[in-house]
Amino acid sequence: MSQHDWLERDFYKILGVSDTATEKELTKAYRKLARKYHPDANQNDSSAEERFKEVSEAYDVLGDADRRKEYDELRKYGRTGGLGGAPFGGGAAGGQPGGFSFDSGNLSDILGDLFGAGRRGGGPGPGTGPRKGDDLEAELNLSFDEAVKGVTTSVHLTSDAACGTCMGSGSAPGTTPERCPQCEGRGVLDDDQGFFSLSQPCPRCSGRGRVVTNPCPTCKASGIERKPRQVKVRIPAGVKDGQRIRLKGRGAPGRNNGPTGDLYVIVKVGVHQLFGRSGSNLTIEVPVTFAEATLGANVKVPTLDGPTVTLKMPAATPSGKTFRVKGKGVQTNGKSGDMLVTVVVDVPSTLTDEQRSAVEALAAATDTSPREHMMGAPQ
Repeated sequence: MSQHDWLERDFYKILGVSDTATEKELTKAYRKLARKYHPDANQNDSSAEERFKEVSEAYDVLGDADRRKEYDELRKYGRTGGLGGAPFGGGAAGGQPGGFSFDSGNLSDILGDLFGAGRRGGGPGPGTGPRKGDDLEAELNLSFDEAVKGVTTSVHLTSDAACGTCMGSGSAPGTTPERCPQCEGRGVLDDDQGFFSLSQPCPRCSGRGRVVTNPCPTCKASGIERKPRQVKVRIPAGVKDGQRIRLKGRGAPGRNNGPTGDLYVIVKVGVHQLFGRSGSNLTIEVPVTFAEATLGANVKVPTLDGPTVTLKMPAATPSGKTFRVKGKGVQTNGKSGDMLVTVVVDVPSTLTDEQRSAVEALAAATDTSPREHMMGAPQ
């Protein structure tokens, strides 16, 4: 994207943030919009794809501190119409030294030279040099056990990737791009205006410095093709639901020999039939009988890794009491959490004649009420 395009786009508005937004706020806004409009989540939706590109372009500029500073300067001068408050196109009458007459159509070239985009003898400026590829996101569904224990698996996604035929060069197999004869490989052309040395991207090579004379038949010289791919990922033990894992250099390919973007894997963890999770602790509810809770008992409790443990439940244990079993939780960073066992008194829905007689005998032998303390409470 050229600097002239920068002036016509409000990148802050595209990301839905103010022009004073912090780096963290910019990143949060970008990730939210990227997830919403990502092509993988909006199959065959051209408008969503265009919106995704627009959001990526905006963050590509604002997410880089140097490029954001340059963009802000360009917006500032674009609104005032010139440098130092003097209008462009005014010639000598406009008060410009030496009677310079600026053509507003060359505004981006003028400002580009002032901010280092095309100094004489320099390389290509922003938008024409190497650009890092877009960061991508993909969801990975894991079972509860896989998330707790860790797993090596693959993420499946469809995205831009370096062309498999030309390996990203854009040239047909057996050939290589040649140095651009018009700019001699610099990517820019200079226009000497006396005091100013104005530069603009070379129209022959679009600022790349090299031209493809024998285009790749697969990617038509772009060096990129869209295709499904698998990315191997190692999920560490103890990963949480919704956690983001960064795979450096596994995103979209860069432009003009720029570095590849990153891939962010968002983990979705399934529900376990018995266990829940609280941080690094596992949680489980275990039903016990009235007799066990009243008299005390040794209760066998399952664990996630297989063997059972024996919980020594004391007499007069109330329903809902939680016991801690050390070291039987989630292991993260070499440390293991605990297993929190909550006992719940099970009330049978049906009774045999013998059981009913025993309960009735207990009721007859009970001469106190657990509600006595409530009877004298103020109304």
